[in-house]
Amino acid sequence: MCGGSHGYLDAGKSAKKGRKLTKAQREKQQQEEEERRLREEEEALLRAEREEQERLERKRKQKEIERLEIKDQARREDELNELRHLLEENHTAVTAWKRDAVEKAKWERYMRCDGAPDPTAQREISTYISLWRDDPEVSIPQVLKQCNVALQLVEELEDLLKEVTDPLESQRYQEALINLQELIHSKHLQTTEEILKTASANIDTETGNMRTVIKDDKITLCLWANLRKNARFKGLNFEEAGMGFELPKHLAVSDIAVRILHTHYDHLSALARITHLGAPSHRSLAGDEKVLEDVEIPEQEQTKEGGGGVEEEDDVEVRSLPGSEGRKSGSSQCLSEASWQPSQGRTSRIHTQVEALFAEGDPISPRTSLTSTGQGEQVVDLMQYTPLGGVFYYDVFRLPPQAHKVNGWEIRQLLDSGLEVFSCPTEKSSPPVGVSVALPDSVIFLEAPQVARWDATGKQWRMDGVTDVSYEEAEAKISFKMESFQPFVLMQETYANLPFQSWELRPLGQDAALYTVNGALINLNITVQGNQCLLQAEQERTGLSHLLGKWMSGPALQRAMLDVGINIFVNEYTDQYVSVCKKDPLTEHATYEQMALSASACAFSWSRWNAKCGAEHLVLQVCEHRGSDPVSEGSWSLYLLGAQRSQRLEITEQSAVFSPDHHPGSEFHSTFIHMLQDDMSPAGAALSRSSHHLFVDTVQSLLCATRPLAYS
Repeated sequence: MCGGSHGYLDAGKSAKKGRKLTKAQREKQQQEEEERRLREEEEALLRAEREEQERLERKRKQKEIERLEIKDQARREDELNELRHLLEENHTAVTAWKRDAVEKAKWERYMRCDGAPDPTAQREISTYISLWRDDPEVSIPQVLKQCNVALQLVEELEDLLKEVTDPLESQRYQEALINLQELIHSKHLQTTEEILKTASANIDTETGNMRTVIKDDKITLCLWANLRKNARFKGLNFEEAGMGFELPKHLAVSDIAVRILHTHYDHLSALARITHLGAPSHRSLAGDEKVLEDVEIPEQEQTKEGGGGVEEEDDVEVRSLPGSEGRKSGSSQCLSEASWQPSQGRTSRIHTQVEALFAEGDPISPRTSLTSTGQGEQVVDLMQYTPLGGVFYYDVFRLPPQAHKVNGWEIRQLLDSGLEVFSCPTEKSSPPVGVSVALPDSVIFLEAPQVARWDATGKQWRMDGVTDVSYEEAEAKISFKMESFQPFVLMQETYANLPFQSWELRPLGQDAALYTVNGALINLNITVQGNQCLLQAEQERTGLSHLLGKWMSGPALQRAMLDVGINIFVNEYTDQYVSVCKKDPLTEHATYEQMALSASACAFSWSRWNAKCGAEHLVLQVCEHRGSDPVSEGSWSLYLLGAQRSQRLEITEQSAVFSPDHHPGSEFHSTFIHMLQDDMSPAGAALSRSSHHLFVDTVQSLLCATRPLAYS
């Protein structure tokens, strides 16, 4: 036992002896600890030196910034005064030019002597409406000619409504506008009735029914009269008009006529806006849609409109077949420092679009709910969707009494009720009616079109009640069914091409520039020469053929692009439908003003850092540029703009992270144009200062209407 115990003790001593470090091991360990201590001391020393260098660098940069700020502050007043002088000089010249243009347009209109009334004179327009309403003329060519004159008046009234500020004037214009639109519609009904009265005399020998197509620049009328009443009749295509219809069996054997009237204009959407807004359609944020100067509208004489047409009793018309003529039936810091200011001793009449918006407050939004009722009704939001290509009036009428030939005489019953709508069953089980139309070749659909039908009771467009929609993109044709005969339109999302993927504005010489917008669905180029603009597209599009390569004014181009379905323009509601890079609107607007002043010599472009610098600042790429060649990639410099100052940035578009540090050797300026002049040649600076006021105004209006710094 004792021997065993001693064995365990010897083993424990051996283990302790094995754990004991040798002298060499202890020395090595001490050496490693010393090296680690020295390394840590060296790292601490380097870190302290680096921190000291960084502190000194920060101090140097801070002192440099303070020096630059003091220098900027010293010349601030002079730079702001110079900018104000440039802006005021351009504004005065543009205002005078616009006033002369208005007077010239008035004189040219007066000299037309075409019998059309002055839409601003209530007595004239009321008399014109009253006389035309009582006019018994039903000849198709003559009525269409009269309708075209009335449509010109409608356009003039729409333009007046955009500019009028007096509520009473606005109400008078709206009343005249609605009366004219309703009268045009009633004249179309009268001509339709006149054609249908003689349907039996114009039978198609192949089908035994009457079919006719009438076209002019404003309308396409397709009319079919059911004379044979064939139960096997399914429908008809008007190939020459690109329209067709399908009928359920109970209508195929009824005494009816079907009309598809395509008006190349849209009065129903205007009626919806007026009804629900009490105002015309949305306005642009800035630029051409709002006149900058005060306009005095003379007070017009007021008069009540005349009465309606002559009532007729039921009668019988008798005329000789050989040809005797029958009877006819019948501000912030930004704007305070970089925009307009009142001159001493007088009140400034100059207001930018942003100021105007803020002064007006929050206007009533022209939107209605997309699904507003418990019955599944889908009311169209006319800000989210835009009707394109006009309105298709799809109607079914009771066929008027046809003439009977008796002993060489033609006898026809005359009704005083006019053209009667054929009453169709309204039960849900009633079979739907079909229709197909070719997409109008005057517009472009960037996506498959949406179909909306007119709700006459609510005076609004709705998307419910439209079924079996089939879109054939290759044939540019759409077909669908509805519960009943109703007007319909083809619609597209208003902001389908927003936000922009990128943009660039580069000079092409004195008073010439190229504005490129790469949209979400289509890329566009707008060449500006003086106050004229020319649109080009990278992709071939049928609906743009009549618009591309045509010089026109900025406002005219904007209206034409919206009419064909190409929208790159924004308004105060756009951010409710499109993701936006939120920016201070006054700083943004001031930037567009100064970009326009320098557009003859400097190129400007989108920067990815604009989304990283915060709402109070803007970042864009800029460089001086000559000639028509594209800007080389290495020529760009980045600029940071704010309400207080502008500066050139040290980072580039390819930098890893955003930094607001200014470029070494550059300075601060209170205005963007003076900042740019630091890096411009004397020739470039002189070129920008000699820009024509109409070119500057056109470029500024284009930038303010598209707002690329917020919608890219």
